[in-house]
Amino acid sequence: MISSAPTTIAANLFDLPQKVRAFIGASMSAAAGGLTVAGFAELTIALLRVVIHTADSLPAGNAEKKAWCVQAVADLFDATADGCVPLPLKPVWWALRSTIRSLVLLAAGGAVESLLPLVRMASQ
Repeated sequence: MISSAPTTIAANLFDLPQKVRAFIGASMSAAAGGLTVAGFAELTIALLRVVIHTADSLPAGNAEKKAWCVQAVADLFDATADGCVPLPLKPVWWALRSTIRSLVLLAAGGAVESLLPLVRMASQ
């Protein structure tokens, strides 16, 4: 699992921004040789689990917590998604990158709603 090291590193920290930075840094190291779309999806879900678990314990509104989750995925996308695209497809990627990024962030926003109960059950 490509997400095991980033998740472990992030779990040892207390502050949400530190967890996100540590997770993304470890993800970049794990994906240094390239990243598949499935690997990116695995990292995205693992990051959402980490952020949801941390954000759920903070005193903030649900909309703000969801925004933190989506922003974390945006940061992960910006840091690692380019590694999913083979060199011959880079011109197409650059043309479609912002659209794909928007779709990923929309999916992440929807995933927060379904992952929240699972994360709460796992932490009990």
